[in-house]
Amino acid sequence: MSIHGFGANRRSQAQLIAAKTMENEMNDGTRETLLKIALVVFGVIFLLVYPLGLVWPSGWVWHAGEGKYYLQMICGIYAVLGAFLINAARNPSEHRSLIWFTIWSSVVHALIMAIQSIFDVHEMGHLLGDVPALLLVALVLWLLLPSKQARVVTA
Repeated sequence: MSIHGFGANRRSQAQLIAAKTMENEMNDGTRETLLKIALVVFGVIFLLVYPLGLVWPSGWVWHAGEGKYYLQMICGIYAVLGAFLINAARNPSEHRSLIWFTIWSSVVHALIMAIQSIFDVHEMGHLLGDVPALLLVALVLWLLLPSKQARVVTA
């Protein structure tokens, strides 16, 4: 079993179908270019979590904004992840574990927030804000990440 996505080498049937469809529509170079763009875009968005919370607090800030320490902590974590994603865009194949971490942590974060939002009527805005945003991050990176790590051949 792989630590990169609970058996990343064994793709699910849905991922194989999605990957096959994408393969028919784009080559590896196009996929890598799109992955690089996605890593930079998501990295920049992660760097902007704090301003997003100021603009749309009901969709991005928990506890009605009263948890200022929480907000500082989550913004710090996402800023660091954002900077690393931007760096990973230079050579995504060397940063597969970071990309898998981003995929799985986004899914887990979104699921936990979705459940909490459903049970706390004051937090329902998250079902239209950061929950779908995190699922979108996970889906895009999952679809664009090549199935196999590029192998370096030395002479």
